[in-house]
Amino acid sequence: MSGIEGKVVAITGAGSGIGEATALLLAERGAKIVLGARRPERLEALAARIEAAGGEAAWARTDVTRREDLSGLVELARDRYGKLDVLVSNAGVGLISRLDDLRVEDWEEMIDVNLKGVLYGIAAALPVFRQQGFGHFVNTVSTAGLRIVPLQSVYAGTKNAVRTISEGLRQEAGDRLRVTVVSPGAVRTDFAERMDPAVKDQIDKMMETALSPDAVARAIAFAIEQPDGVDVGDIVVRPTAQG
Repeated sequence: MSGIEGKVVAITGAGSGIGEATALLLAERGAKIVLGARRPERLEALAARIEAAGGEAAWARTDVTRREDLSGLVELARDRYGKLDVLVSNAGVGLISRLDDLRVEDWEEMIDVNLKGVLYGIAAALPVFRQQGFGHFVNTVSTAGLRIVPLQSVYAGTKNAVRTISEGLRQEAGDRLRVTVVSPGAVRTDFAERMDPAVKDQIDKMMETALSPDAVARAIAFAIEQPDGVDVGDIVVRPTAQG
């Protein structure tokens, strides 16, 4: 058995991109997957794809800005499979722009999704992990938090906040829980779809050398498959062409 086989893994932002790729890879390696995202039609199709390949999957429409949705996702894992081994907090938005543009609603959405969504996941899963005596948080952040550049101030701020909270959680977790932060660089996803057109053009150029979501999924799988007592704290995965 691999270190993944038989584990129950809940994933937010599972409808596309990194979340979808992670769900498919972990299911292929024997995990039971609990899918959460805002678009139920995508979740239903992904669950059907996993099951057609011989895997197991459940899903629930999940808006990470709603605390009760995260609680429901965790409860679905326990009700369906009797436990939760891993919560992958992957949902995120990157509505980048100049601060002078004063797109305050975009700032608020990034805080609600990227930061509060992770906190709501911790609030839902941490009591369960404590009760079980095991559990693993995997939080997707970004290389945008490692190299601060114009246009990404608020986005990078939310990701660095998650990085800080994750380290604090790791230190508080004790020797039975694990916490991993994964920082992807440029990845081919629909990340830029809602950006300002001028900014989107810049991002689209970056996508020419971007990673496949599968590369990030493999990094997440690496952290999960480690034996008990091994905590992979921080993974950076980016294209070799990225500066």
